[in-house]
Amino acid sequence: MRSSLAPGIWFFRAFSRDSWFQGFILLLTFLIYTCYHMSRKPISIVKSRLHQNCSEQIKPINDTHSLNDTMWCSWAPFDKDNYKELLGGVDNAFLVAYAIGMFISGVFGERLPLRYYLSAGMLLSGLFTSLLGLGYFWNIHVLWYFVIIQVCNGLVQTTGWPSVVTCVGNWFGKGKRGLIMGIWNSHTSVGNILGSLIAGIWVNGQWGLSFIVPGIITATMGVITFLFLIEHPEDVDCTPPQHHGEPAENENNPEDPGNSPYSIRESSLETVAKCSKEPCEEPAAISFFGALRIPGVVEFSLCLLFAKLVSYTFLYWLPLYIFNVAHFSAKEAGDLSTLFDAGGIIGGITAGLISDYTNSRATTCCVMLILAAPMMFLYNHIGQDGITSSIVMLIICGGLVNGPYALITTAVSADLGTHKSLKGNAKALSTVTAIIDGTGSIGAALGPLLAGLISPTGWNNVFYMLISADVLACLLLCRLVYKDILAWKVSLSRGSGSSMVLTHQR
Repeated sequence: MRSSLAPGIWFFRAFSRDSWFQGFILLLTFLIYTCYHMSRKPISIVKSRLHQNCSEQIKPINDTHSLNDTMWCSWAPFDKDNYKELLGGVDNAFLVAYAIGMFISGVFGERLPLRYYLSAGMLLSGLFTSLLGLGYFWNIHVLWYFVIIQVCNGLVQTTGWPSVVTCVGNWFGKGKRGLIMGIWNSHTSVGNILGSLIAGIWVNGQWGLSFIVPGIITATMGVITFLFLIEHPEDVDCTPPQHHGEPAENENNPEDPGNSPYSIRESSLETVAKCSKEPCEEPAAISFFGALRIPGVVEFSLCLLFAKLVSYTFLYWLPLYIFNVAHFSAKEAGDLSTLFDAGGIIGGITAGLISDYTNSRATTCCVMLILAAPMMFLYNHIGQDGITSSIVMLIICGGLVNGPYALITTAVSADLGTHKSLKGNAKALSTVTAIIDGTGSIGAALGPLLAGLISPTGWNNVFYMLISADVLACLLLCRLVYKDILAWKVSLSRGSGSSMVLTHQR
């Protein structure tokens, strides 16, 4: 049947089919990681409920606390003066486990079927998130319970990021990767927003449901992932994307019929058919140290460490900051904090679009980091003067803080995982993604921990710490920004040289 169709008609049908599958994979992986982030967010909303000033609330008749006890309605063991350190410790249990597990997760992600790996991770993540909420209904007041559950949840959540980035990288070439992944990466902010809104429904009542409902949704998404995820285009006879190092002998000759999209697809399908009949040699998975030697991996990893430190401090402590400084209720503080994530969606898309247009990922990140530092300073000093200024500043700060973070964890990771030095071996994608995000997760663990230790001395000091981390993230990209500038000079000189030749010919 295929030979009876004109090449143009077959190409249209093939292109349409490939596009449908690509769109489906983007949507499915978007929903998968939205659920991962949705299940992480409730702890930051419930914090203000675990420790609160009870002087304005009516004490139950059978309560045994003293009349002067203003913490009788708080949840032990977070009802003491050191509650910020304890809450920081609970955050850190998750984040340290996540950082350690991330370095191991990429290795497993390269060697195990992604569908099974992701499904198991989501089911377990839903279970452990729900167990946090069950602590309310089981009336558990011991710190070790919350810490152990957070450690387990941190480990199983490492299955998510390397797997979804690898899956998307399998389906998309370099082309408009920055824009596509900038839009796709909004799942982080969408998940945070959904987690905040869902947790906010029950935070002032049975706050255990703030964890249980997201946990059930995440586990359900794990089942859907098992049923519908497609790892490779070849699995459904679609055209695989062209990466950096793949052969392109005829790419400069558009007249060559062997270089047409139709022929490329035919060649790809022939390769798949051949491999189904005869054993084809699989490219070897790259080692951890081999991935570190890819140019740019170390710089972007260390930059993400400090960028994620800033982003995750906002993620875990912004609702409590708004609650304490602006004196909103727990639900209002949670709802207002979603504006930071809304700004993150805009920032991620903008960073991807600009980096695609300029072909300069490092410079795009550096400029946004430079602008983020003064904006955080202004938000701390004038952001709480009124609701309008608070809304505007939160959106701007969210865009500038999360823009570089989103770009590095998506487009940059995918670029480096298919770097030309790998000669077309995309097996490195999961390991490179795990190294970059694992290093960033160290910063994600340090940020909330430092915020918990520093906040008793004043919120101003927390913001000075965030600004310092932002500047360090910017400085770590200096070498790559210099390379971008040199590349621009070469490009401009070639452009001017070509125009002079055309003028001379005329």
